[in-house]
Amino acid sequence: MQLAVITVSDRCSQGQMTDTAGPAVAALLKREWPEAEVRPALVPDDEATIAATLEQFCSEGTALILTVGGTGLGPRDRTPEATRRVLDREAPGLAEAMRANGARSNAYAWLSRGVAGLRGSTLIVNLPGSRRGAEESLASIVALLHHGLAIAAGGQSHPYSAVCDPRPR
Repeated sequence: MQLAVITVSDRCSQGQMTDTAGPAVAALLKREWPEAEVRPALVPDDEATIAATLEQFCSEGTALILTVGGTGLGPRDRTPEATRRVLDREAPGLAEAMRANGARSNAYAWLSRGVAGLRGSTLIVNLPGSRRGAEESLASIVALLHHGLAIAAGGQSHPYSAVCDPRPR
């Protein structure tokens, strides 16, 4: 399985800052999917470049793409717009879950504009740009990602739930 982590940052892409969030997210992915290849990328806050990078990874059969950064309210924060350009279908619950979980410890989490969804069978999720925010956001949805990736790849099994339990009573 191939996974990708795209850090979106003008300063990091220009060598003015060291990216710590992207490598931290990649390390978390390797712990969750040790057999997977995790491919990193570093791009500036440029909507066309972000979209092209997402499309490239999708065309290569990447199962999961996590973007890190560019989800705030700044004038150069265009990651959600670039992501929407390439999505076939949104999965808003993932972004909602990350914001709700993040807001428990940081009210500014509500300002994140990150989105999530599918292009074909590739799941794309926008994470915040701070290391702590990216790690906490990913940790809050990792169980959902395991199941979501299986379903996006064509799987049919769903865990039992109290809402719709097919077992006889």
